[in-house]
Amino acid sequence: MRPDPLTAFFQMLSVERNASPRTCEAYGQDLLDLRSHAGVDAEGLLTLSESHIAGFFAALDARGLASSTLQRKRAAVRQFYRFCVREGLSDIDPSRKIAAAKKGRPLPKILSREEVDALIAAADAKDAHQAIRLQCLIEIAYASGMRVSEIVALRLDAVQKDPAYLIVKGKGGTERLVPLNPSARTAIKDYLDIRPLFLGAKDKANPFLFCSRGAQGHLTRRRVGQLLDEAALEAGIDPARVSPHVLRHAFATHLLEGGADLRVVQTLLGHADISTTQVYTHVATERLKEVVETHHPLSKRRFG
Repeated sequence: MRPDPLTAFFQMLSVERNASPRTCEAYGQDLLDLRSHAGVDAEGLLTLSESHIAGFFAALDARGLASSTLQRKRAAVRQFYRFCVREGLSDIDPSRKIAAAKKGRPLPKILSREEVDALIAAADAKDAHQAIRLQCLIEIAYASGMRVSEIVALRLDAVQKDPAYLIVKGKGGTERLVPLNPSARTAIKDYLDIRPLFLGAKDKANPFLFCSRGAQGHLTRRRVGQLLDEAALEAGIDPARVSPHVLRHAFATHLLEGGADLRVVQTLLGHADISTTQVYTHVATERLKEVVETHHPLSKRRFG
């Protein structure tokens, strides 16, 4: 009996490529969209022709989706059919002539050093223990460049001995060292003193640094985003410019502005490909150009 192609594909992603649950979920939705468009079940995906696939992507293009979304959907479909051919589930790959989506990579949004300071200061507007927790979150994010998913999953035992570095497991299960500057370490100490206030009576064994009484046991990514939005408003910053990932962008850009080596920043961010990190050099260059044009006296001279 031939195995279900989708089940086999997702088993491969999970076991061989160590894909995250979020990636598998996104790819699953992308392939479900293809099935819905073509009106077929999982087995029916193996009967689709090049014209079917071309029609699907034409419909996606007409919806005006973001280029990153289109890129991911193309990747999901192409990887699925390549897998099916490789495993002998199908004789042809109907996606092979589909061009990859044009990958526009806009420069990442960042905050200035002054805006990060204002964001931390704005956390004081909250109740005392809420303020201490939010300041700790921001300090860790800005000091380490960690992804928000990595921050909320931090375990209590990772910080109890006041480490200068944390060992973080990132995408693909790879581990890396991330720094904690003195300001972040002080913020963690302050937060640990009041952390029990966020625990329920039966939650004393909660293992997460940013514990929560919710089902996951820790703050959710969405809740962290909400807290940052509130701090941004208090700081007079447009909340649309602030997110956990923007703090990661600021970490990388400010390091490069300070003279850090690109390879070092790549390692700290956990990027597999240095081309992903290189985008921050463009941001740093643009900011340097803006500073020179705004403040250098020669920029204001006119030559006749």
